[in-house]
Amino acid sequence: MNSLMKVAVVIVVVLVALANSVFVISEFERGVKLRFGKLVDADLLPGIHVKLPLAEDVRIFDGRILTVDAQPASFFTIEKKRLIVDSYAKWRIQDVDTYYKATGGVESVAQNRLANRVNNGLRNQFGTRTLKEVVSGERELLMQNITEGLNETVLGSLGIEVVDVRVKRIDLPPEVSGQVYRRMTAERTEEATELRSTGKERAEKIRAAADRERTIELANAYRDAEQLRGDGDAEAASIYAQAFSQDKEFYAFMRSLNAYKSAFASKGDIMLLDPSSEFFRYLKKQGD
Repeated sequence: MNSLMKVAVVIVVVLVALANSVFVISEFERGVKLRFGKLVDADLLPGIHVKLPLAEDVRIFDGRILTVDAQPASFFTIEKKRLIVDSYAKWRIQDVDTYYKATGGVESVAQNRLANRVNNGLRNQFGTRTLKEVVSGERELLMQNITEGLNETVLGSLGIEVVDVRVKRIDLPPEVSGQVYRRMTAERTEEATELRSTGKERAEKIRAAADRERTIELANAYRDAEQLRGDGDAEAASIYAQAFSQDKEFYAFMRSLNAYKSAFASKGDIMLLDPSSEFFRYLKKQGD
């Protein structure tokens, strides 16, 4: 029984030793091996590895692209205008040996040191540019210069590669933003007023031109109508004259009928005439 217990204990010890001796490095990780605290393997490749229990230790780091989100900082442009800049950087471990020696393998230490370097780079770049250039004109060039400048220093000092640096937001200080907003509002109001005045002026010109054209068209139409009416009246008079010239007595009779029709159109009309007057010429003949 005692021998079985000893064998079992030996098996357990062996299994524990094997469990503590074998470790795996994935393709997303980087690692180093330490022996009694001294670095013996500075860059473990992905795969299965073996270490000496108790004597050796392994430190594993994230080998993917990581993000450091720097705290918003205050920078001055070449015009001495203060801006509040919020930025971030993408980075990854490039030299595991240097990274471990510089940071002790602590990711937060690397993040803080890189954030300080990013802010220093932004401060230097903003200090050589105007407000317009950093806001819109040379944003891409500014980011490229900062990335290249960081890689010249952090690779050797921290063992990391800066993949990209980006500015999330650029704000004016609170004491300045109100003034800028009021100035922009005044400029937009002035521009809107000018556009309205220009529009009203053009509208008046268009309306005056339309009224003038309308008046001209009406005058031309009235002129043409009067001319046509005059020509028609002249032609009608000519026809009447030709017709009635063939029988003057009939023409005089028709004129008298029209006169009677006009004179007796209303029952309330009263006329005082001499019965022997020429007006009753055809009435007397009718009586005869």
